[in-house]
Amino acid sequence: MADRPLGEHEFGGVSTDLKLSIVEGYLRAFTTALRRQFGELVYIDAFAGTGERTVRRDAGVFGSDASEVEHLRGSAKIAIDIEPAFDKLTFVDCEPRHCEALRSLQAANPGRNITVEEGDATEVLDRLLARRSWAGCRGVLFLDPYGMSVPWETLVSVRKTEALDTWYLVSLAGLYRQAARDRAALTDDKRAAITRMLGYPDWETEWYRSVSQYTLFGELDEREYRAADVRTIEATVTARLKSLFPAVGGPLTLHNDRGHPMSSLFFLPSNPRPAAFGLATKIASHILKAGSSSQRRSR
Repeated sequence: MADRPLGEHEFGGVSTDLKLSIVEGYLRAFTTALRRQFGELVYIDAFAGTGERTVRRDAGVFGSDASEVEHLRGSAKIAIDIEPAFDKLTFVDCEPRHCEALRSLQAANPGRNITVEEGDATEVLDRLLARRSWAGCRGVLFLDPYGMSVPWETLVSVRKTEALDTWYLVSLAGLYRQAARDRAALTDDKRAAITRMLGYPDWETEWYRSVSQYTLFGELDEREYRAADVRTIEATVTARLKSLFPAVGGPLTLHNDRGHPMSSLFFLPSNPRPAAFGLATKIASHILKAGSSSQRRSR
């Protein structure tokens, strides 16, 4: 198979379009509102990909397998294009090929303060958050992870900055898959993965219920099964985030092409001042509401 072009990162659909349009709308509102108030505005994309995404769409040719290929802006390119502009942009990704594409994007914008960090996203992010002062600075963090790769401790570090507004995409499908239907099938690895993400071991007792029934031989069989559906899991995530951040916007539940809930998009301001998180949440909620209406119309 021939190598794909450097910047080609094939993914996405209607939900991806919606997610990125919501983030873009907030970035534009953010820099417009805060440009004159702070000396530095920063953007951090912890799972930046290549900056561009490739989408193949059915060309609609009867009796043909033909498809049209579209090259669309990814989150990194969207952030670069925002006006008023961010003073500093940091793109992080663990894939060398993705980082190579991001460096090409960096080179194509020589007048911008752009940094590309290659490595595990949460390790790099923890280091970035710890090594700088946030005085006189405000920023937006975009967390669109691969699966369930953002540990709770990283969110705690984000909250402590009191300077970052975070858009966080949570994988409902990942949580649902890891939480095996039969509690007996819940391995130590699955249990640890969910606890690491939620920072909360009590999810297990909340999500499972005991079911008793007699076998054909008259013996009592007692097992524990997952009673939590996707909505319950989403409610648990929401409650956990509300326990950490001063306000929570959303969630907006994103669905796949078959209408199944796959992920939840949250807005998480870290500044505890009511005036700050009140305005940020008002803007984000307006954008999320519009996104929700758009999603209903497209389904």
